[in-house]
Amino acid sequence: MTLLLAALGVLGVSSSGPLIAATMAGSSVTALAIAFWRNALAAVVMAAPVAIREPRQFRLLGRREYLWSSLAGTALAFHFVCFILSLTLTSVAAATALVCLQSGWIAVFSLLRGRRLPRAVVVGLGISFLGVVAITGLDVGGTHEALLGDLLAVAGGILAGLYTMAGGQARRTMGTGTYTTLCYGVCAAIVAVLALISGQRLGGFEPIGWAGIFAITIAAQIVGHTAFNHLVAMLSPLVVSMIILLEIPGAAILAGVFLHQVLPAGTYAGLACILAGLAVVVLGQRRARRERPVEPELGAD
Repeated sequence: MTLLLAALGVLGVSSSGPLIAATMAGSSVTALAIAFWRNALAAVVMAAPVAIREPRQFRLLGRREYLWSSLAGTALAFHFVCFILSLTLTSVAAATALVCLQSGWIAVFSLLRGRRLPRAVVVGLGISFLGVVAITGLDVGGTHEALLGDLLAVAGGILAGLYTMAGGQARRTMGTGTYTTLCYGVCAAIVAVLALISGQRLGGFEPIGWAGIFAITIAAQIVGHTAFNHLVAMLSPLVVSMIILLEIPGAAILAGVFLHQVLPAGTYAGLACILAGLAVVVLGQRRARRERPVEPELGAD
């Protein structure tokens, strides 16, 4: 079941980039409109089964659940904003590489919280990041504008790490349906305010634009993000964030198949490195738990 959820999650988030590119190229849909509708619609879809089957779940939520869900939703909203803005200032390769380094930031947060990283985890992270560089080239720009874009992408990666870690805390006492309803709802509300401030419209699009929004919502948000939000209750945030690295080769392959884009030369080598690094980290964490059974997982309290 864990492998199935991971595969669905990777497939879902990998479709995000190609679907967004196709939707924005073929319609007047704005970037913040996509971020708003994918979260707003997903919140409604995730809330409906819980409201029908177990309406008491929402009434039983306390301050802790609202706090962590709101923190995750806020981090997710600004992650979207930073990443979208970075794409307008720096190269797609640099933005993608830098924003997907969230697993590295989760490791940094763990160190700051006094967690000692097993050597295997450090090695696995290094192998995976080599895979990211092999695919994207980490083409960091040299102009002031590109530098600002790179910094925004780094900020997007930090926020994605916070989103994953906050989600891991929330999912300790919340079901997937209640957590994703609150998280996606908070994210949609914040993005709506940002769209209002920036003057980006949230409606009035062509039918093809709405079709793209619905496709992104179903594939990337309901399937992709929700699968990972379920996994953070089963795996450590570090492992989940490393699985998300597979979005990079996944998006490249999907773009090559459906958008006829040329695959980066290092796609398959990078994919192999990311998988190898993930395996090293998972085995390293298992070994560390056997040696120190009382110490919690990375990213957990």
